[in-house]
Amino acid sequence: MGKFLAKKTGTGFKFDLLAGNGEVIATSEVYSGEETCHNGIESVRKNAAIANLEDQTTDPVKTAVNPKFELYLDKAKEYRFRLKARNGEIIATSEGYKAKASAMNGIESVRRNAPDAKVEKTY
Repeated sequence: MGKFLAKKTGTGFKFDLLAGNGEVIATSEVYSGEETCHNGIESVRKNAAIANLEDQTTDPVKTAVNPKFELYLDKAKEYRFRLKARNGEIIATSEGYKAKASAMNGIESVRRNAPDAKVEKTY
């Protein structure tokens, strides 16, 4: 079972979503306060399981409505995804993956782990 690991940074608070094996599968932006960070966690929980998929690596791109996972290629030609809430705000992002299948597995891992993941604070 996955977990959210909430951390204090030099400029605020952020979280990582970890899979059951401890690997980071998604991370958040830095929030100004603990409460807004917790709200971000709740948004990921709520949206991950119902999010559509917009694969921006295909031509033509079929635009999906929010909430959605956007799968894309970064400047280093690695596959990444970001989870957007209903309002279009990015609420979680991934690391870079060499293979598209690995990025797709990351999306599925977020879908499986986020809804029931416990929150662990490191501060």
